[in-house]
Amino acid sequence: MVSAKIVIAPVSGKGDLTAFIELAYRLNADDPNWVPPLRADMVELLTPGRNPFHEHARVQYFLARRDGKVVGRISAHIDELALQQPPEQGMGPGTGNWGLLEADNEDVALALIARAEDWLRGEGMTRVLAPISLSVWEEPGLLTHGHDHPPMIMMGHHKPHYQGWIESFGYDVAKKLYTYDLHSVEKGFPELVNRIVALGEKGSKIRVRPVDKSRFDEEAAVILSILNEAWSSNWGFVPFTETEKAYGGKKLKPIILEGANMIAEVDGEPAAFMLAWPDVNQKLIHMNGRLFPFNWARLLWWLRNPQSPNFRVPLMGVVKKYQNSRMASQLAFMMIEYIRRYAVEKHGARRAEVGWVLEDNQGMVAIADAIAAKMNREYRIYSKAL
Repeated sequence: MVSAKIVIAPVSGKGDLTAFIELAYRLNADDPNWVPPLRADMVELLTPGRNPFHEHARVQYFLARRDGKVVGRISAHIDELALQQPPEQGMGPGTGNWGLLEADNEDVALALIARAEDWLRGEGMTRVLAPISLSVWEEPGLLTHGHDHPPMIMMGHHKPHYQGWIESFGYDVAKKLYTYDLHSVEKGFPELVNRIVALGEKGSKIRVRPVDKSRFDEEAAVILSILNEAWSSNWGFVPFTETEKAYGGKKLKPIILEGANMIAEVDGEPAAFMLAWPDVNQKLIHMNGRLFPFNWARLLWWLRNPQSPNFRVPLMGVVKKYQNSRMASQLAFMMIEYIRRYAVEKHGARRAEVGWVLEDNQGMVAIADAIAAKMNREYRIYSKAL
C-alpha cells in the first residue's frame, strides 16, 4: 500500500496558526506527564508584535498535512542577536534554529526538519542548532531523559522517540542541559552547606535580601543586569533587549514571591541573584490549556498565595568579579538556604528542581552535588552543518 503524500506548507493566516497550536494538544493527549501550555500564551509566543523576540528574529512556521489532515509542525528561525555572538559560545554567524517540532511519525518529522533546513539555507545560514523553541531563554533542547515525570514551569517535555528520529538525520549533540532534583527540602541541606551559610552570616560583608516587589522594576533591572554580565561568556548566551526585559518582568511578576527570590550584596553592591518559582505546572496540567470558563479564577486564587510542594530554581548569576572564587559558592549557598527556609515555611515546599544547568558548568554542578541534588532530566541541543 502506498502511503499518502506528506504536504508541507508555510503557516498562513489565523486558521493555520490555530492548527499549528492545536496539534500539540492532540498528539500529546495520551501522555500523562505532558503539561498543556495555555493556548493564550502560545498565541502570544508565536505572534509578532506580542512577543519581543520577533523584533530581532526572522521566523517561519510550517505545517505538514497528509490527506488534508495536519500531522506535524515545526518552526524555523534566525535570531539576529545570536548571530552576533562569538562562535565558540555556540551561536555566532551563520547559525539558525528550528523548534516546536511535533509529528505523528518519523517520515513526517524528517520531512519537516528538511523543510526547516531548506528555509534556513535560503536565509543564508550554514549551520543549525536545534531544537530551540523559540529562544534559548524559553525552552531549549530536546528531553532525552526524565520522561517519567512532568516538567516544572518553563521546561519542555517531548516524546521519547524524537531523539532517535533527530539523531538519525545527521544531528550531533552540541550540548547537554541538566536539571537537578532535590527531595525533602524541609529537612535542610548537608552540614557542610550549613557551616558555609553560618560563616557568611557572621560577618557584615555579605547581605542576602529578598526582592522588594514594591520596587519591582528597579529590582528586575538589577537582576537582569547581573544576568547579562554573569552569563555573557556562557555557551548559548544571547543578551536580553530592553523590550524583552520589560516584557519578561511583566510576565513573571505574578509568580514572583519576595522571599523566594534573592539578591546578594557584597560591601553594599549587588553581586548575585537567585530566583525560585512555585511550580504553576501542577495547576496547568489539569486545565488542558484553557483558562475559561472557570480555570482563570482557580489559577488567580492559587497565585495569591501558592501552596506548592514543588519549586524550581531557574536562574542564578554571580558578577564576574566573584566568579571562580569561594565567594561565588558562599553567595549561592546562602541564597538557596534562605529560599529553602521561606518556601518550606510559607508555601509548603517539599521538592525543588534546579536548572537547567550546562553539562560543563562545573560551578553549578558542584553546588548541585553539595546540596545532594540528583540529575533528573536531560535535554540535548543538536547541531548540523547545512
